[in-house]
Amino acid sequence: MTVYDALVAPFLEFAFMRRALVACLALALGCGPVGVLLVLRRMSLVGDAMSHAVLPGAAIGFLAAGLSLWAMSAGGFLAGLTVAVLAGLVSRATVQREDASFAAFYLISLAAGVLIVSLKGSNVDLMHVLFGTILAVDDAGLLLVAAIATVTLPALALLYRPLVVECFDPGFLRAVGGPGALGHLVFMVLVVLNLVGGFQALGTLMAVGLMMLPAAAARFWAERVWTLAAVAVAVAFGSGWGGLLLSYHLDLPSGPSIILVAGAVYLLSMAVGPVGSLRVRWFPGRHLEA
Repeated sequence: MTVYDALVAPFLEFAFMRRALVACLALALGCGPVGVLLVLRRMSLVGDAMSHAVLPGAAIGFLAAGLSLWAMSAGGFLAGLTVAVLAGLVSRATVQREDASFAAFYLISLAAGVLIVSLKGSNVDLMHVLFGTILAVDDAGLLLVAAIATVTLPALALLYRPLVVECFDPGFLRAVGGPGALGHLVFMVLVVLNLVGGFQALGTLMAVGLMMLPAAAARFWAERVWTLAAVAVAVAFGSGWGGLLLSYHLDLPSGPSIILVAGAVYLLSMAVGPVGSLRVRWFPGRHLEA
């Protein structure tokens, strides 16, 4: 087998592989920057909780219309947004922190979603909802993921400064009258939107992987926010490309393959990356002496 046959030919020969690769690119463009901001805001586990929060809404959409893209997407978006609002309200009305509220609602949502799907669907339907089928992404699904990326990037560009300032000095943002609350709300909407897009391709259990693993890996290669976002997008797309090839050649499930490739990149970055990795900590370079 030549390098061309291994790395390029599957995407040129099969339309479903091309659609899956384009879906990975759209997901990378949206999820990469959002994941970086989640990491910088110390909300990494919130992303995981939100990915499961969309499950009951998607399950209700499944009960109402079967495996309908738009019904499940709308239900998932409304459910995720509801959980985000409820978690914020609980944290402000009680002594409980927002991350604990997200954890509680995440467990409730996951159990409710699995139960709802099980009431009508089969084990195959449940696996589809939980793990997705990126190789079966059709034109409508591709348009949805691309539309979400198209909305995400301009929205992040408009809110870039307040979001970044809030990551490092929220007190300063409040002091100058910045749109902290509004920015946080819009950001959470973008998180839910991208998780809904990822859910269509990777399922609720895997959607957050393409958002958080590339962002975590980027931390070992860059220091500026915009370079972190660029590296995260590159890692996410590269993971999609590598995972699809792994799935194609070895006959493996596509979603887990993509996430495992992203996980391998994260472990490699943690080991040898130029910024704060194990290599840098254990084998520091020589310092100039006066």
